[in-house]
Amino acid sequence: MRVSACDVIIKIVTLFLVGMGVLAMFGKLRFPGQKRLQSARCRSCGRYRIGKGPCPCKQGKR
Repeated sequence: MRVSACDVIIKIVTLFLVGMGVLAMFGKLRFPGQKRLQSARCRSCGRYRIGKGPCPCKQGKR
């Protein structure tokens, strides 16, 4: 039994679309550590704070 090129292309496209759908479903999930990332932002300016010190916007540098 011979398989035509059209059948192979249709299978590849179908598998690609199914794979993209699965990735989209996983992308909508909330990943662990998301809450911690949001708490690392400054409440007044929205920049990420690095370290334990205050944000530069509160020190008057910016």
